[in-house]
Amino acid sequence: MKESMFWQKLEDDKVECLLCPHRCKISPGKLGVCGVRENRKGKLNTLIYGLATSVTPDPIEKKPLFHFHPGTYVLSFGTVGCNLKCIHCQNYSISQAKIEGMRMKNLKKEDIVTIAQRYKCEGIAWTYNEPTIWYEFTYDASKIAKEKGLYTCYVTNGFIEKEPLEKISPYLDAMNIDVKSFHNDFYKKTCKGKLQPVLDTCELAKELGIFIELTYLIIPGLNDSESEIANYCKWIAESLGENTPIHFSRFHPDYKMQDTIATPMSTLTRAHEIAKEAGIKYVYLGNVPHGDYENTYCPECGELLIERIGFSTRAHYVKNGKCPKCELATPLIQ
Repeated sequence: MKESMFWQKLEDDKVECLLCPHRCKISPGKLGVCGVRENRKGKLNTLIYGLATSVTPDPIEKKPLFHFHPGTYVLSFGTVGCNLKCIHCQNYSISQAKIEGMRMKNLKKEDIVTIAQRYKCEGIAWTYNEPTIWYEFTYDASKIAKEKGLYTCYVTNGFIEKEPLEKISPYLDAMNIDVKSFHNDFYKKTCKGKLQPVLDTCELAKELGIFIELTYLIIPGLNDSESEIANYCKWIAESLGENTPIHFSRFHPDYKMQDTIATPMSTLTRAHEIAKEAGIKYVYLGNVPHGDYENTYCPECGELLIERIGFSTRAHYVKNGKCPKCELATPLIQ
């Protein structure tokens, strides 16, 4: 139990949480949408400070972050809860779970660096469930991690308010932001959220100097139309820049969408083509068999820059941030 950041008092001992765009107004004894922030006698508390369900060393490519310290290992932390309610969530066993009955590791903020060093990881990632709702611990621990020379990243749905993102930005190096659709109706019906705050997060993160890559899970019949994907790619090119790495990921039936088919490979390759037509220079496909769609090629001369197999970097040919053949600068943080 620890007092939350970003909240304000209301009448009758109610509080308003200011962490995410839900702006939950919470009565005494009740929880916010995320299920982990409670109004305790007129004060908003986080119930998960330092409580982890998962602590695992991963390749950074698994986040996925392909242009951020490729080939390194990152210590990944997850907790319980989420501020969205996606009916297709592939981590629903923790994101939609309640704290009661969960096996949790109790961590101190100083433990993060010690564990990372033990596993020879070069950074830490807040991932598996939504890191925003774990904000207080991720903020405190990320400050220490940066002091000790580790990089930090969020794997996030982007559903966070402006002020919290600005506050953590000096201690947050990278974000993979999951843009779930380019239609608000999808967010409303499938995720119980809104699209615009996610787009605002992407643009603000870019302005704040946080390195970003985007992921878009393509679900047959829901967010896979060519027009929607084209509009999404157009927005990226215009608002974030053509060098922004993007990942189209293959859906597989899960949670409350067991009857929806897996994404056809033809849909994924068409999305790849649409992104390239929009001018996006670095486009990847995820959850697909090994092939060229996970490698990085120079958009100018076609030279292989980074070769990957699954979630690991096999070979890295970039020299001094440039293509070894034509010397085009590559957006890559090493």
